[in-house]
Amino acid sequence: MENKRQLGSADLQITPIIFGGNVFGWTLDQVASFAILDQFIDLGFNAIDTANNYSHWVPGNQGGESETIIGNWFKARGKRDDIVLMTKVGGRFGYDSKPNTKGDYIREQVDLSLQRLQTDYIDLYQTHYDDANTPIEETLRAYEDLIQQGKVRYIGASNISAERLKESLDLAEAQNLPKYVSLQPEYNLYDREKYEKNYETLALENNLAIIPYYALASGFLSGKYLSDDDFNKSARGEGIQKRYWNERGQRIVRALSEVASAYRSSSSAVALAWLLANKSITAPIASATKESHLQSFVAAVQLRLGEEAIAKLQEASHYE
Repeated sequence: MENKRQLGSADLQITPIIFGGNVFGWTLDQVASFAILDQFIDLGFNAIDTANNYSHWVPGNQGGESETIIGNWFKARGKRDDIVLMTKVGGRFGYDSKPNTKGDYIREQVDLSLQRLQTDYIDLYQTHYDDANTPIEETLRAYEDLIQQGKVRYIGASNISAERLKESLDLAEAQNLPKYVSLQPEYNLYDREKYEKNYETLALENNLAIIPYYALASGFLSGKYLSDDDFNKSARGEGIQKRYWNERGQRIVRALSEVASAYRSSSSAVALAWLLANKSITAPIASATKESHLQSFVAAVQLRLGEEAIAKLQEASHYE
């Protein structure tokens, strides 16, 4: 795939869609995970995102399952150096635990991630959830150690307040500490307000690569939810219906369907193409469990939405 994008200020070139590894060890077992990864790479993509705690929410899992599957795939396929590998630290391993970005914890966890991933370096190591009780400098000093040791190339942030993100960037600049090169926020056609109001300007000012998660709003924007009955066909349908199936959500789905029809494409591809058309977005993160999902990734990268189509989607997803 020719149209790679630079990951902010990092010396990393990534294809415009990143595979979301939360499905490994959850909706995909190891055999199915290997098959989807093989197909993803064969289509020309080169970036995978996971976390040290995926997929702890599955009964019987402890966390680390996703990294383990990816590591086994690296060992089986020998593809490590072809992949821009992103993982995260600091998130919860259970619903009663709390985010943790203490220095010693980060130094401990990176070694566990490296073991599971069967590699000696991580391209992008991200603060999964910011722990507001830990001083920013302590977290950045830990990352500094990991970079100096060659275990990590660059660092990024995910769930962090705009205030703490700015403090982190400013402190890194003032103390010559490692600086976040990316931000992984929740952002899609439905969930626009928080990113656009709080983070977009900051990201542009600091040349942060934006790699949004939930790019398809947990599948709501995929085109498979067009009526009340459709939510009964999916295990996640009830939760998605409660969160998204309101007047605005229905308006967005209709607009996506109309634009997809006009471009002879799919709703998934259009929703991803809308993100890619945003000047502040580097590459959305999206998961796939079958090859047809991957084809919508390819279509999204190739799709060039016109001004009229973008205006229609902007209007449908307008928020106060």
